[in-house]
Amino acid sequence: MKTLIHWSLAPALLIAASAHAETLPDPRAAEAKTIIQQFAGALQGELQDAIASGGPVRAIEVCETRAPAIADELSTRTGWSVGRTSLGVRNAARNTPDDWEREILDQFEEQRAAGEPVADLAHAEVVEDEDGRRFRFMKAIPTAEVCLACHGDHLTPEVAAALDERYPEDDARGYRAGDIRGAFTLAKPL
Repeated sequence: MKTLIHWSLAPALLIAASAHAETLPDPRAAEAKTIIQQFAGALQGELQDAIASGGPVRAIEVCETRAPAIADELSTRTGWSVGRTSLGVRNAARNTPDDWEREILDQFEEQRAAGEPVADLAHAEVVEDEDGRRFRFMKAIPTAEVCLACHGDHLTPEVAAALDERYPEDDARGYRAGDIRGAFTLAKPL
């Protein structure tokens, strides 16, 4: 049985046990949100420092090494699988969405097109698949102005060259402020 949560329908992250049952806060969703805040905060801080010390090219270097390291550190410390994914990935080996993630990213795009704020888009679900029964959670990542230096339409030649060197199959360009850049994706065995 799948249990679904949509932030757009339940801003306080509530799970409905059945159509006639009262709703209860889900501590797993709250825990996932906390982990995402830790991930985003750590990465944002390191990227801001990198931009201040060496501009967007330095931020690319930091993002390449530190984003996966932060995700791995959080995974080890929390017992959750922590990562990021997108419909337009830069690092295909690490961030390509699985079928479930792709479905949720497509839902997020539909919700955005219907006028829902990207920052509010999240989804939680208990799934059973080849990896067993797990609680899965995704939270959309809005594209901010600062992201456009490396993910936008108009990259400097230096940024484009650095991306081409590190990510020859890069599909994470052409975004505009307010787009869904991707999503944080978390899973925990039940």
